Amino acid sequence: MTVTSPQIQTSANPVIRQLDDAAINRIAAGEVVERPASAVKELVENAIDAGATRIDVTIADGGKTLIRVSDDGCGMTAADLPLALSRHATSKIDGSDLLNIHSFGFRGEALPSLGAVGRLTITSRCGDEGSSIRVAGGRMDPVRPAGHPGGTQVDLADLFYATPARLKFLRSDRAETQAITDVIKRLSMAEPFITFILRDSSNGEARTLYRADAETGDMFDALHRRLRAAIGRDFADNALRLDAERDGFHLTGYAALPTFSKGAAVAQYLCVNGRPVRDKMLLGALRAAYMDVMSRDRHPVACLFIDCDPTLVDVNVHPAKSEVRFRDPAIVRGLIVSGIRHALAEAGHRSSTTVSAATLGAMTPVTEPRVYQMDRPTPRFTAQTMTFQSGFAELPSARIDPVPDTPDAIADEARPLGAARAQLHENYILSQTADGLVIVDAHAAHERLVYERLKAQMRDNGVTAQALLIPEIVELTPGEADLLLSQADDLARLGLGIEPFGGGAVAVRETPAILGTVDARRLVLDVLDELQDGGDTGSLKARIDAILSRVACHGSVRTGRRMSAPEMNALLREMEATPLSGQCNHGRPTSVTLSMTDIERLFGRT
Repeated sequence: MTVTSPQIQTSANPVIRQLDDAAINRIAAGEVVERPASAVKELVENAIDAGATRIDVTIADGGKTLIRVSDDGCGMTAADLPLALSRHATSKIDGSDLLNIHSFGFRGEALPSLGAVGRLTITSRCGDEGSSIRVAGGRMDPVRPAGHPGGTQVDLADLFYATPARLKFLRSDRAETQAITDVIKRLSMAEPFITFILRDSSNGEARTLYRADAETGDMFDALHRRLRAAIGRDFADNALRLDAERDGFHLTGYAALPTFSKGAAVAQYLCVNGRPVRDKMLLGALRAAYMDVMSRDRHPVACLFIDCDPTLVDVNVHPAKSEVRFRDPAIVRGLIVSGIRHALAEAGHRSSTTVSAATLGAMTPVTEPRVYQMDRPTPRFTAQTMTFQSGFAELPSARIDPVPDTPDAIADEARPLGAARAQLHENYILSQTADGLVIVDAHAAHERLVYERLKAQMRDNGVTAQALLIPEIVELTPGEADLLLSQADDLARLGLGIEPFGGGAVAVRETPAILGTVDARRLVLDVLDELQDGGDTGSLKARIDAILSRVACHGSVRTGRRMSAPEMNALLREMEATPLSGQCNHGRPTSVTLSMTDIERLFGRT
């Protein structure tokens, strides 16, 4: 029997064709312009690259019907306008080196993409004459003369009218407006010397949603004032200054005290070489920096700036340019963790001012109801009342154990946490300072002190290891085994002893004694996951720190114990000398400070 090959049906073969420019731009718009906030980001970044000192943004209906961005930058000539609407046309780079990017934009995709899915009008002036160009759904009109004071104004109307299916995926006007506001805030933090104004003209009458005037002076002072406008006064009052450097990377910015935290990761702002980004590695490093000073259900607040040589970071990862890749991510991660932890340690016993504000809010003054003239007591009734009350003068008073005013106690009042005066409910220490009152949670404070002592002992002497009677053999791939064994020395200092066992297997001979009975195989796999994800042994450290924290909790002063005056003052002095003593191991504040002004306000004396 002869088998013949089937005939090839040429008519059924798919035809390869070149897409036209309009289709290409609409496809590119799907990557560059995800929502109105994406369009605002691209246009504002263009204004920053143009050297603008003032950027005005006006939106309507969440940016769906109007986005207008005006700047006082260098502007464009009439000959530049058609070229600016061509794909991959840009003034930012010459294409010779894509790893040496110094500007926000460089791909040349934003304007043609916006013109493909909306009605785009660009009016600009560079020199003595202004000009304007309009493109709608990819169809470009000729350049026309136009009056313009200087700089550039971009009007984008009816976004996604040319691709109506995309409109169905947009959220409510309120949600899109919030996303645009977040974009403007992030860019304004990256550029504190530029004025940013965001207005909403949805109802025909523009109202200002956000305004940040250009700052002056020192970079850190300017950034601090800009963060006060963008994030809020509470953050600015409770933020710690960051300034650290390692191997060509420079970390600056501000990070909030652990007691000033959020219930969600909504206030974490990251910039790399001035570019706002959302990077999982950087966010993970920020979380790791607060690992043992914040509860798992809370999230830190921070604004971090990483500056480095552009060749050490790749920003050409995604068309939206919101992701970056570092040549050596472990250095950056270590810089963030160590920089923030150093700042937190220097803060010592300090707690956020919002703790005091919450305490004042919980205190409600007891006020007398208004007494009208007809309800006022008669002189006879008043006299009878005074006689009745004087009968209590002979009753014994409540038992009070005041702390005597010794010279040491008077001197301690000048210290940050003052001198102990009393103890309430066998736990809370009342301490008097030179200008107010401090309430200390003795159990929470002592828990942190014990925990820090245990960690110091671990750093000085290492983690005690317990030998396994029978080594645990863990089968891994050769690549996984090599990665794990490359960290064998660090793991040994943490009490985990491993060695090669041939092929891709490793033998576990020792485990950390503080962990007790442990599944060695699961422990090794957890450490391996951490190494593959973050590049260090943080998972094992976290587990050991969790054990130390639990030991510290059970070994600290228990609620219900009556403390003497020397014991209370000794606790206060140790808090002042111990890093991170402003919060317990779970992130709760250990002390609340009330100034005399706060106390007098409670009693209506101010």
